[in-house]
This record gives sequence, structure tokens and C-alpha cells, in this order.
Amino acid sequence: MTARISAKPLFIAFWLASTLLLPAVARASDHADPMWLAEDEQEANITGLFFFPDGDRWVAVLDVRRSLIGPPPYNLEPFEYNIHLDFHTNLRFDNAEDVARYGGTIDTPDKIAPDATIRIRLNNDATVKEQSFEGLTDAKDIKVYAGVRDDPFIFPKFFNVNVITMAFSIPKSAFPEHAQSWLLWATSKRVDGGEQIDHVGRSNRTQLGRFEILNTIPPSRHVAEIKEKAGSRSSVQSFLARWAPPLANLNQLSGFLIRHYDAAPDVMIFTQTRPPGFPNGRRLEDDVALLTCAQGDCPLQENAFIDTTQWPRSTVNDKPLSKEFPYLAEPWPQKPQPEGALGPYVYRFFTRPIVQIAIGALLLLLVIRGAIHWFGRRAALKA
Repeated sequence: MTARISAKPLFIAFWLASTLLLPAVARASDHADPMWLAEDEQEANITGLFFFPDGDRWVAVLDVRRSLIGPPPYNLEPFEYNIHLDFHTNLRFDNAEDVARYGGTIDTPDKIAPDATIRIRLNNDATVKEQSFEGLTDAKDIKVYAGVRDDPFIFPKFFNVNVITMAFSIPKSAFPEHAQSWLLWATSKRVDGGEQIDHVGRSNRTQLGRFEILNTIPPSRHVAEIKEKAGSRSSVQSFLARWAPPLANLNQLSGFLIRHYDAAPDVMIFTQTRPPGFPNGRRLEDDVALLTCAQGDCPLQENAFIDTTQWPRSTVNDKPLSKEFPYLAEPWPQKPQPEGALGPYVYRFFTRPIVQIAIGALLLLLVIRGAIHWFGRRAALKA
């Protein structure tokens, strides 16, 4: 008995693959998120945000420029870096799942806005060009470090390389007296035009492919954006589950789907009412790949095994941390930086119309094959 296949579902599958699945593949990201930056814009790539107490001071660390091994001059002057703090948004700590995954619960994410902002620009030799501390008191007592240090990310692919670090040691008296808990996030922007390029809040959020949609918008819009994408991607998954179950299974694992616990803004929560350490801020020694995998997001944990032959997986930094501010380890010796980041060239290749058509056709063939297999099984069961 021959199963008859309708052309309409296949057309829908092709459209969905072309408009939704392919962009999702293109947005896949890692510590280098966003991975499609041009070679001369790599300094806008934020690699990490840290916040932790240090006696009577707070320490904030913002790292940029992945996989740095080369000497200056860099291309830092076109960019501005900001660490934002929100002291007014109400936070709750009565939901164990939210506390474990995000550090707490935010009931009014659409009201998030900065009450204080640390702004810094760097010279091309990684020294401070300009700095300001809007909304913080005792600014004269804030210690600032800028320079090249070892990348503190506990992840084999980024061992033996450096980052450009901006570190701030802030007296606790600079914060509002009433502030027991607050939000933090950081951004990089172009000085000319003010376009936002990258965003970081809680570690290992925008590093996950499904969240790169958040990199260029403020956190007050994050939840609405996530919910909008959740609807369209759920429709794709439902279609695949009906017409091509093998693709649905693959899609389930690919990071494309918005998950039921994703509707939270990408910000870092810190509270003085709980011990410090990820996701309550982030210390330099926190193994975020392991900690986020424990809550269901495991791509970094898996890639930590894939990218190295080392076993067991390292759970500490590749260099001992310094005991003095800025606490990151001394940099690795500088040598010529390899020219040409692979990401932008791959991106340009996959955005060529002929390549997208070819990929779409391949996906369509996979959908057809899945549909034939599914209809064939149904026909066999009815026979």
C-alpha cells in the first residue's frame, strides 16, 4: 500500500527550515558570543562579568576580547564598555528553582533600568582613556585596573590565552545604604552612533545559542523577546513532531527551543542575604559550565570534554589566581595573533543565497525522507 504525501506540509517545512532553523544555526554561540563579529571588532566581544565581595569593598570585573595572544595595539578606542546596576527592582528568594538557576526571582522584569552605571573607554594599548561612575558615591575611592590578563574562564578551549580586563574595586559605602540586593549587567557599544554590540548578565545565558537574541536589547525587553520566540519555535517543533519525528528529536537537543524556565531577563542577581558565588554574582573561581549544567544547560559542559583529550575535566583555572587586585592571573606571553577569525568567514559563506538554498534543499530532503518513513509506518500498521 502506497502512502500519499501532501505537498502542503512539505512546503511549510521548507519555509520553516529556511526562515527559522537556519538562523538558529547561524546564531549558535559560545564564550565568543556573538561569534560573527568582524576581525577588527573582536574587542567588543564580552567574555565574562564577575561580581563578589572583598572585605569592605565590592569587586566588579568585565573581560573582553576572546582568545587574545597578540601584543598591542588593539582596536579598543571605537568602543565603550558599561556595567549597569539596578537597585530599585524588587527581588524574591522564595522560589528554590529560580534561586538555583538565576539567583532569585524578578517579578517586574519590564521595569529593569540602571540606577548606576560604570562607563569606561580604553586606549588601544588597553590603558584607561575615560571613566565615569554615575549613581555611585565615593567615586574617588574606586580603584580601577585595565590591562591584559589570563582568561579566567574554566574551559579548555580558552586556556593559555588572555583577555582584556577592566576591574573595579568599589567601597561598599558607594552603594545606597538601603541596598541589600541588586541587578547587574554589562554592555559594549560603538562610540559612534551608540549601537549596542554585546550584552552579558548571568554567565552562560547569551553564550547559549537560543539567547543570542538578547545581545542588542535592554534587559527590560528580554522576557517579551523570549516569549515571542518561544511561540514561533514551539510551532516549528510541533510541526516536526508530527511530520518528521527524527528532526524533532534533533531539534530538542540543538538548543533551538525556548524552554519553560527561560522567561527571565539576562541579568546577574546579587544579594547580601546569601553566600556569594554563582548564580549569586560570580567569583573568579566559579565553574559556571558545571553549575549551569546542573540546572539543565549543558552545552559548555559537553564541549569542555569534546575540545580536549584531558580527563578528568579541569574544574579550576589554568593559572593560579592572584591574591591581589585585580585578582586575575598574570597574562600568558604575547606572540603574533593569528589573522582572520574563522567565524565571520563561515558566516559570510552561509549567508550566500546559493548556500542557503542548498542547505534548505537538504533540510527539505530530510523532511521528505522523514515524512515518507512516517507515512510508510502508518500504512504498514493499517495493512
